[in-house]
Amino acid sequence: MRESAAPGAVEALTLGIEAVIDRIGRSTLWIAMLMIALVACNVLLRYSMSLGTVWAQELEWHLLAAMILLGMSYSIQRGDNVRVDVFYARYSAAMKFYVDVLSTLLILVISILFIVLSIRYVAQSWSIGEISPDPGGIPFRWALKALIPVGYGLLVLQSVGALLRLFVDRAKPVEAARHV
Repeated sequence: MRESAAPGAVEALTLGIEAVIDRIGRSTLWIAMLMIALVACNVLLRYSMSLGTVWAQELEWHLLAAMILLGMSYSIQRGDNVRVDVFYARYSAAMKFYVDVLSTLLILVISILFIVLSIRYVAQSWSIGEISPDPGGIPFRWALKALIPVGYGLLVLQSVGALLRLFVDRAKPVEAARHV
């Protein structure tokens, strides 16, 4: 009885992680739309009226950083990352499983390393109340830097979800064979 309850709980956890990453990833689409609108306005104002502000230009970079940091876990979940499918396509199912597990573990370790290394960086920025060094720039630069551990935290969450998904999917044919 316990064996059948455990896979259901693991699958539910996996689906929950995937749903969180999916929701956050889809919200980055709005950041992209906002960034496109901002760039278009900045270009129109700059070239039609010779108007521009440091604040608006910095906001473009801040939105880009937020989009990347919050969207990278979504991209990996969806398989939009760059892979060398020429080799991968020729692998057996077992070899693909091992490559997927190894690459996911590597992402997990690197993400944890980025989180650990960025905590002091963010804390220092927050403690001095870091702002833009440019006159008229955006204040609260520490808030943007705080997205570094958040983004890599989402990548850790995605990696855990991906590992769970790999093992849940691998166990499915075995369970189906048991019930036949």
